[in-house]
Amino acid sequence: MKETTMHKTIMRRISLFVLFTLVLSACGGFQLRGMTELSFKTLYIQGAPLSISRDLKQSLKTNGVQVAENVESAELLLELVNETYEKRILSLSGGGLVREFELNYRVNFRTREPANPIWSKVQTVQARRDFSYNDNALLGKADEESRLNADMRQDAVREVLRRLTAIKPSAK
Repeated sequence: MKETTMHKTIMRRISLFVLFTLVLSACGGFQLRGMTELSFKTLYIQGAPLSISRDLKQSLKTNGVQVAENVESAELLLELVNETYEKRILSLSGGGLVREFELNYRVNFRTREPANPIWSKVQTVQARRDFSYNDNALLGKADEESRLNADMRQDAVREVLRRLTAIKPSAK
């Protein structure tokens, strides 16, 4: 009797897994993160080097876009205008000690085609994270803050790529 119960449990789990897989594959909107469909193959990045520059270049390369060495060989120009980090106190303890911070990261950029002298409107991408703070765990909290900042930069890179997918080349 014990063996048949175990067999039924295994069969039920397999059935649920198969059903879940079928439902997931039938869902047209589901897809794993992968290549982003960009309408250009070369991009020139200008402006001050920002903390997201390296990650952005790597993501572009992963998505089949070559970062051009000069304006003439690029299909699209991207100017990284600036970035800002903000750290704000969210809450204090009864004794006046900081208990929670809010981190904000903002990056501004604009684009244009090389043949067009007019830049697009400056776009802003931002990310926000909250984290608790404790003076007794100073090193750990500094490491956590650093990881949260890196995570916000990665979110910003993904958002910049999403916005670049909306750019369609003008008819030539």
